[in-house]
Amino acid sequence: MIKRVFWMSIGVTIGVIAVRRLSDARNTLGPAGLNTAIGTAADALQNFADAFRDGMTEREGELRTALGMETGDTVAATMTAVRR
Repeated sequence: MIKRVFWMSIGVTIGVIAVRRLSDARNTLGPAGLNTAIGTAADALQNFADAFRDGMTEREGELRTALGMETGDTVAATMTAVRR
């Protein structure tokens, strides 16, 4: 009797876990889930690009100071001017 109750509870637990995983997968693969994933990836890429630009500008300032080039021109400003 106890053995049957034990295996029944194991079966119910596995069933509940399977249903939850399937519903999570359905929500993730749906349009809303895909939209959320793309938005998160775009935000992460934007944050990385901003951090990269900040680091580049900081390092450029250090190099200009070390070489005695104390002009206000930076590569970022020059590239922006060239693009226009």
